[in-house]
Amino acid sequence: MKLTVIGCAGSFPAPDTPCSAYLVEAGGYRLLIDFGTGSLGELQKHLDPHLIDAVIVTHLHADHFFDACAYAVMRRYAPEAPTHALPMYGPAGVGERIVAAYGGQGELCHPSLRDVYDFRELRSGTFDLGPLTVTVDRVAHPVETYGIRVEHAGSSLAYTSDSGPCQALESLAAHSDVLLAEASYLEGRDNPKDVHLTGKEAGEYATKSGAARLLLTHLVEPWNSREQTLAEARAAYTGPVDVVRPGQVYEF
Repeated sequence: MKLTVIGCAGSFPAPDTPCSAYLVEAGGYRLLIDFGTGSLGELQKHLDPHLIDAVIVTHLHADHFFDACAYAVMRRYAPEAPTHALPMYGPAGVGERIVAAYGGQGELCHPSLRDVYDFRELRSGTFDLGPLTVTVDRVAHPVETYGIRVEHAGSSLAYTSDSGPCQALESLAAHSDVLLAEASYLEGRDNPKDVHLTGKEAGEYATKSGAARLLLTHLVEPWNSREQTLAEARAAYTGPVDVVRPGQVYEF
């Protein structure tokens, strides 16, 4: 299994990274998890976007899905554009939300965007995507949000999406090869409940779940500190830990 970090900024793009988007490749299948603001440009450095096999949007905050609108233009109008609708998984109302963000019902051709996307709503549980086994579960965030576990041929990746502390994170990450965990907050601040994790909390979940490696993401860098976040995580987790950057590739 190969993970390519496309975008990892929290809440809004940073000068050097788009918002959340992660490309997972295994068994010839290409899954994009989240499609955050600015990520389509970075994606093109690594893959012809028309080769994506499916997209999972973990929740409907703009920093996790907005470039699905730009991709709709690319997929619909490019001379070499595919003719089939791309499977697009997301929370309840994912189709309506992306259509509204794209421009509502003003399009003359297929205003529902169903010529571009085959919208499918997520429910907690396990399903197959090509050769991948995908498990999703609700996590602690103000809107309907799903953490994800992707498995293939004995390898596993867990992704928290945006979440405060909750039992689902430990279950999804159990004995995973990689835990990709958000770490938007710093310890010692009056952080809102059930919104995001700190580096320490991400490290604690990596330890409790027995994850083999911890990757930290979704830092809101103008308000955060990579160094402090990394130090917090390392104090709670003794395995390998990194703060991810766009373009980084991890194989496991």
